[in-house]
Amino acid sequence: MKRTKIVITLGPATANKQSIKALIEMGVDVIRLNFSHGTHEEHQKNVKMIREVSQEIGQEVAILQDISGPKVRIGYIDGALELKRGDTLKLSKEESIERDSLSISYPKIIDLVEVGEEVYFADGTLTSKVVAKEKDSLILELLNDGKLTSKKGVNFPQTKLNISAITAKDEKDLLFGVSLGVDIVALSFVQNKEDILKARKILEAQNSTPLLISKIEMSNAIKNLDAILDVSDGAMVARGDLGAEFGVSAVPRIQKKIIHKANQKNIPVITATQMLSSMIKSPYPTRAEVSDIANAVFDGTDAVMLSDETTVGEFPLEAVKVLKDSLIDAQKGYKPNTDLLPSKSGDDAIAYSAVKLSNFLEDVDALIAFTSSGFSAKSLAKYRPQKKIYAVTNSVETARKLKLSWGVELVSVLELSTPARLILSFIKELKTKGLIHDESKFIMTMGDIMGKKGVTNLIRVLDKDAIQTMQEQLELSQKSSIA
Repeated sequence: MKRTKIVITLGPATANKQSIKALIEMGVDVIRLNFSHGTHEEHQKNVKMIREVSQEIGQEVAILQDISGPKVRIGYIDGALELKRGDTLKLSKEESIERDSLSISYPKIIDLVEVGEEVYFADGTLTSKVVAKEKDSLILELLNDGKLTSKKGVNFPQTKLNISAITAKDEKDLLFGVSLGVDIVALSFVQNKEDILKARKILEAQNSTPLLISKIEMSNAIKNLDAILDVSDGAMVARGDLGAEFGVSAVPRIQKKIIHKANQKNIPVITATQMLSSMIKSPYPTRAEVSDIANAVFDGTDAVMLSDETTVGEFPLEAVKVLKDSLIDAQKGYKPNTDLLPSKSGDDAIAYSAVKLSNFLEDVDALIAFTSSGFSAKSLAKYRPQKKIYAVTNSVETARKLKLSWGVELVSVLELSTPARLILSFIKELKTKGLIHDESKFIMTMGDIMGKKGVTNLIRVLDKDAIQTMQEQLELSQKSSIA
């Protein structure tokens, strides 16, 4: 079984029931809907298909809504601009019929940019420098050859931008996501913790609590990384814009930093962008791409994500298979960070102790977390146990959110009951699915107040004798109550 999770983006190449079914059966854990593209009607249709397929095949999958954020883009270009180093472009507040004059989606930014600062287009593939500034425009000199087409992104890595990460469009999209029942929300172009808190306030006003994932892609986000992660439910290493902000050579170092901090703070982290770009057009990956996937695993990422490969790629299913095979093989060489220590949370300390115990007892088959909020299972995952992680919850929403957490292989949704009934019901389910046998042994974590969040305080070793004793005591209790 793979332990690192797979996130894929749904698009024209995969937005049909047949593809969704194949993707889930291949091991996709989370399906991303990119709200930078598509209409609300299209996204609603896709959510309906995902939920229907998931129910039909009996496999839960999480839905991630990725809101646009203040992505700065150029306007319309008729065809493509073929540009050479030394050419000049004008970036203007107003649209123009001139081929070398481009408008942008946030015209006020032009006032903030100074002569000598750099401006990047299309994830940094085309770079330029501001050589002059007029009242309503910037004059740019191209620093390399390239091609530019409509609506490409623009980055200002040296400019201090004062733009909220949540636009008016994003607020509408967030509310629409609530109506769809999405499980995870990714916030684009986060710059500080206030961006996260603003989104959380909008969602909580609707009694909605999806996981909030901060996409780390701006220089300000790196400066404020600890504060951002402290109020986030997860992080995404958004390598496209990170490369444009810092230069591509800095991306691996920044990736390791984000993943390490997310691991320390016990929040899941997704590594994204260009994992298998060559497979957009080819059925085979490059060796470098497979190495990139493996290095993300070695860094400790919880999940890896495909974008263009599964939205507009010619080989989406092949790309997912390559990704899965690469993850499984990389696990053989993964050495988890053993320096992680528990926080002052009792749940976290219990999980730390349970994982240490499971690694010491060689005959343990799995760790089982009985969890209401999912925190206990995430805490087990934080310490990257050698053994499998199973989770049991009374909430479908919690079960879906755990699809993003490293190593949580099986999540069962069972009705709350007495501890003995709950444990025996889960053991029965495992046997029915052929996942355990009579000699199987487990380490279990549970709270002594069923259904209450944050009260995990029990560790118990379950073997066949303990399970048999529990069964006998339950039967005796039932007979006594009847009498």
